[in-house]
Amino acid sequence: MKNFSFYNPTKILFGEGRIKDIAGEIPRESKILVTYGGGSVKRNGIFDEVIAALPGYNIREFGGIEPNPSFETLMQCVEVVRKNNIDFLVAVGGGSVIDGTKFIAAAALYEGEPWDIVKTYGKVIKRALPFGTVLTLPATGSEMNNGAVITHRASRTKLPFMHPLLYPEFSILDPTKTYTLPPEQIGNGVVDTFVHIVEQYLTYPANGKVQDRFAEGLLLTLIEEGPKAIGQPTDYDVRANLMWCATLGLNGLIGVGVPQDWATHMVGHELTALKGLDHAKTLAVVLPAMLDSRREDKKEKLLQYARRVWGIQTGDDDERIDAAIRKTREFFEIMQVPTRLCDYNISADIIPAIIEQLKTHHMNRLGEKMDVTPELVESILEKCL
Repeated sequence: MKNFSFYNPTKILFGEGRIKDIAGEIPRESKILVTYGGGSVKRNGIFDEVIAALPGYNIREFGGIEPNPSFETLMQCVEVVRKNNIDFLVAVGGGSVIDGTKFIAAAALYEGEPWDIVKTYGKVIKRALPFGTVLTLPATGSEMNNGAVITHRASRTKLPFMHPLLYPEFSILDPTKTYTLPPEQIGNGVVDTFVHIVEQYLTYPANGKVQDRFAEGLLLTLIEEGPKAIGQPTDYDVRANLMWCATLGLNGLIGVGVPQDWATHMVGHELTALKGLDHAKTLAVVLPAMLDSRREDKKEKLLQYARRVWGIQTGDDDERIDAAIRKTREFFEIMQVPTRLCDYNISADIIPAIIEQLKTHHMNRLGEKMDVTPELVESILEKCL
């Protein structure tokens, strides 16, 4: 196991009815801006519940943060923050709203060109506004980590950034707030969480036995509970387990001391930026082909994954790896997330553009061994058709 430092200051308030406790986490004199997405939190009453939990506070709102939040929209919110001297943010929504709010928290206090925050992957951040979250769509783990991903529409660029100042102060996780989510969003959330875990687990052995077992337990829970969430939308225990899986899948715990991959995510980001495909759908398309193409480098962990997660015990090494990848693809399909580019009417014509984007963003060596080149990505994408 590698040396590591682990730090996560986010306070989690988990369970039904926890929105009422939000006032205890925000200083009374705060000027609050509540951020949200397309308006579903107003239609389902969650927004009103948040406001009701903050009596006497000075509150403004900003809605319209898109899936794959855009720099252009977020800068409109930054202007609202600056104009009204906002000093605390509350993100009400899923990963996109929370990611966007992280950018707003940093950009509102940044004196240079705000896009530099993203271009430098967060290195130029010196200050950030405090913020909390009310999670409505478990998927990204953004409610308990310090990272975000933002899209620059004008240049069709989607990049991640992170900084220790971008951990939420608190996050409200109420599983009942996910009951009204449509099956497509549930499927996306489960797949997103699954691939987050895989990117930290399916690399090469580092004798991180605790991290491996944590990761395997989360994967098994997703496999067991994911399909139930679609068929039993108001089962509290199912939704609670999925919500906690999503948070633990990317709060830093399972990735400490072990190598991490993230090549699938970087390729997926380019696919989203160019074609607007949902993030989780890009992951479902890319991951099976990525694992197949890199089976030799990942052989030991793939065989462990086959045995411990899918219970595959028979056949030679290649047969077991084939079966594990096939099971992974089948699981995504069970979650109603198609796994081929053709399923989304995307042809091979997109491949050169993705490769060019990767080169433009200096992503010429990806993966846990930094050996995933644009040429390899091209061959991987050909398997995704």
